[in-house]
Amino acid sequence: MECSEKPVWTDFTKEALRTLQITAPNEKVRRQVQKNWDMVAKPLDGMGSFETLTAQIGAIQGTDQMDISKKAVIIMCADNGIVEEGISQSGQEVTAAVAEEMVRRESSVCKMAAIIGADIFPVDIGINRTEPIPGMVQKKVRCGTRNFRKEPAMTEEETVRAILAGIDMVAECKCTGYSIVATGEMGIGNTTTSSAVTAALLRCAAEKVTGRGAGLSDEKLVHKQQVIADAIGKYDLHEADAFEVLKMVGGLDIAGLTGVCIGGALFHIPVVLDGVISLAAALLAERLVPGVKAYLLPSHKGKEPAVTMLLQKLELEPVIDGRLALGEGTGAVMMLALLDMTMSVYGNRTTFADIQVEQYQRYADK
Repeated sequence: MECSEKPVWTDFTKEALRTLQITAPNEKVRRQVQKNWDMVAKPLDGMGSFETLTAQIGAIQGTDQMDISKKAVIIMCADNGIVEEGISQSGQEVTAAVAEEMVRRESSVCKMAAIIGADIFPVDIGINRTEPIPGMVQKKVRCGTRNFRKEPAMTEEETVRAILAGIDMVAECKCTGYSIVATGEMGIGNTTTSSAVTAALLRCAAEKVTGRGAGLSDEKLVHKQQVIADAIGKYDLHEADAFEVLKMVGGLDIAGLTGVCIGGALFHIPVVLDGVISLAAALLAERLVPGVKAYLLPSHKGKEPAVTMLLQKLELEPVIDGRLALGEGTGAVMMLALLDMTMSVYGNRTTFADIQVEQYQRYADK
């Protein structure tokens, strides 16, 4: 889908969302990238998973001359009404404070992105503050979600609007020449929403996928797990579809990232996932619009217990295992740096012919 064909996403509906069709990445290009790697003067598969990942990028972009030089980091910022239930150490004021840090380019992810020349786009999709924060991308749906223990987190209209805000961000990135997108988020309480979404989608017990977030005591952790279990039972979410799960217990940031994942597939831009929040969004996206996961790249294996299960369900293998739990897109930006280094080998490759050495041959397993 080219920029000139960009639809008016603000007029989209839930029903129209379900009609979206994803074109699979180009398998011919994937095979060509893999052949190109085999000609590089190194052992076969010497770059390991990075050869597979760059071949995936080539297939997504439709060329074996991949370009990831112009990078965008889309950070969805939103508050969660479930914070009322005491499931976090921090209050909602922290969301706005960190968002302001992002605007000043002083937050952790901004400092990391500056090293690799990635552009940061902090998006206010639902910060609980009426006045806009200057410098943020303004796509606010509402001032935070509702407390899902008492009522659904979002209405159908709000859920659709948040998803479409994410799609629109990728459409704008496509139109301005970005060739790869990393995901990030900021929102107090969003490990609770992402754990609730995961437990519902995977039809498992809340305690199996719910961790301590930014750091909870044993007592608070049990409370957090019970809050999630109560909501799953109240709305019968083990029997609900992905859209209902998102509407009932999700967050505006998760919905926005769901849209980013879908947008990556629609506009053929690889999307680098971060931690548990973006992984929950990725699974929602795949359930809503099958085929999306072929456009998603993993980054790291975080500390939250839901991460491993989400990665397995999405059939993704992260390359970073540093027990990261910072959020903001920091793990995804680390991945961008690793991909840059990998592309320096691929893009400026020295072949066996260059050094006058016979190329390694692949042999079929007996």
